[in-house]
Amino acid sequence: MNESSLISITPKDAWQMLQDNSKAMLIDIRSEMEYLFIGHPKGAIHVAWIDEPDWKVNPRFATDVRKVMLGGIISDYEDKDHQMDAAPVLLICRSGRRTIEAGKALIKDGFTQVYNVTEGFEGALDAEHHRSTLGGWRFHGLPWEQC
Repeated sequence: MNESSLISITPKDAWQMLQDNSKAMLIDIRSEMEYLFIGHPKGAIHVAWIDEPDWKVNPRFATDVRKVMLGGIISDYEDKDHQMDAAPVLLICRSGRRTIEAGKALIKDGFTQVYNVTEGFEGALDAEHHRSTLGGWRFHGLPWEQC
């Protein structure tokens, strides 16, 4: 039985972990449109948790993340006794909410070092219903890009 739990980490601490640990992977779980047009952290790999056209949870999410972690060489990692604990998986979404459920799904599937980037990429809404003014990856001035 897997006793791992989702670990919360701030955007700044996530960036530092990515700098310090070359095996750590930042997975952006937002929709493809969010990832491309709103922007994303530099170096983030896109694996959607929920995406268009049907906006349902990706049933292959854990498998898709595992492919990223294994460099795309293996499509299915069957040895759950040798869990993927050598590489931290950092998950980011818009505000840090979707990553909670996505992280739980990865842990259930055998991942042992799963991090939720609190505040997400854009942070919470402010009083004027704007994002990136109260928190988030962009708010903290961390490297990002958009198409």
